[in-house]
Amino acid sequence: MITGERMAAVDENAAALGVPRKQLMESSGHAVARVVREVADPGTRVAIVAGRGNNGGDAFVTARFLDNYDVTTLLLGRSENIGTRISRENWEALERAEYETREVTDSKTFELPACDVIIDAMLGTGISGSLREPAATAAEAINAADATIVAVDVPSGFDAENGEHADNGVEADHVVTFHDTKPGLEDLTADVTVADIGIPAAAERFVGPGDLDLARPTQREGRAFVVGGGPYTGAPALAAQAALRSGMELSFVAAPDTVAGEIQGYAEDLIVQPYEGDRLTPEQVDDLVDTAEGYDDVVILGPGLGNADETLEAAREFLEAYTGPAVVDADALPIVPEIDTEATLICTPNRKELAAMGGPEVEDLRASMDEIEDFAADLGHVVLAKGVDDVVSDGERTLVARVGNPGMAVGGTGDLLAGISAGLLEHVDPFEAAAAAAYVNGRAGEVVADRQGHESGLGIYASDMLEAIPTVLWGDAGERERGENDD
Repeated sequence: MITGERMAAVDENAAALGVPRKQLMESSGHAVARVVREVADPGTRVAIVAGRGNNGGDAFVTARFLDNYDVTTLLLGRSENIGTRISRENWEALERAEYETREVTDSKTFELPACDVIIDAMLGTGISGSLREPAATAAEAINAADATIVAVDVPSGFDAENGEHADNGVEADHVVTFHDTKPGLEDLTADVTVADIGIPAAAERFVGPGDLDLARPTQREGRAFVVGGGPYTGAPALAAQAALRSGMELSFVAAPDTVAGEIQGYAEDLIVQPYEGDRLTPEQVDDLVDTAEGYDDVVILGPGLGNADETLEAAREFLEAYTGPAVVDADALPIVPEIDTEATLICTPNRKELAAMGGPEVEDLRASMDEIEDFAADLGHVVLAKGVDDVVSDGERTLVARVGNPGMAVGGTGDLLAGISAGLLEHVDPFEAAAAAAYVNGRAGEVVADRQGHESGLGIYASDMLEAIPTVLWGDAGERERGENDD
């Protein structure tokens, strides 16, 4: 089962793997036509009622596979306003081939032709709530018709996220849904066909640009609160800067006063809040928790802290008291399995840190996905295991991020990953944030290597990657086709 939102991400990932949406649309339209041929004999009158998004585009393809039927295609709206390039191309193909097509530019003029089968392709998986005009009038006519209703992917008015169906939605007799069933379809009285449209399994297994689409911030928002530094100073500075580069408004670093000035010196954009001493101790915990809770911060705990006993005890006390979102990295990781916390955590261990947490001792993270998933389930938190290929799991869902290059073995890239994870955790759930962060971090390394002219990335610094983070987050979108929200 897959939600509509996740399905859009899988479509995008498939395109990145070399299976373009136009090819998937061709397969989808063919699948709908197969069901029509099962429920109606050749010569039957078929009316297609289509919207201006990719759902309508699927139905435009369907019309071409029903040459033995009497087909009329109605477009709700003007053809020049069709929202995606591939849908527009398929509409234009119908016009050039002289198929029977009509544009409905006013709901008052909507008239359903005499028909025995109606194909509902008005609205797809990106739409929720009650139908608005002209779809509302069309749905009323469709439901009132004495015809067999075949819905494309989901019936118009059906919410593919939670399975709710609008009161004025289409009541389909048959649903042809793509790739996998959607939540709630099993509760409909309709016959549901799940059509394999050729999406590779890799589109669901590997993190791709679709996963980034789910997590991409649309505005600056939130504060990062890095609790780190003491023995090391570069790590908290890198994590804090990466959070800013990922869309956060402010980035604070709480650090010992002995190193606060050095951390501030890395970037004037950081706000450094010093406390007394040369390392984190339990005495500072109450104030740090109050600050984080009071400002609804996303905490990054661990970069540069060191592993002194009193520091680990302070990290333990912090997480036991804190109730908000946090990314736990580096030296703070070993205490996570020992604690009972209400905080929402993303844990970002490398292979050795994963084993130190009580997780599997493995050489190849990707080959050990099942073990990592079991560990995440037992831990009760999202695990983003860092390696040649990163593995992200919440104990139920597991993805692999196979982006990056050998040059990213340099110190500091893990601190960037922690900061990016925090920036995205402000907007989406921990699993989605961790998956997208792994992709962004790896792609940033690839962008820098490409700029420097060597694919291996050998010789890059973690700090080189900071400027590439926004490029990946907001520049990679390019001119990708928009999805069903174009309706």
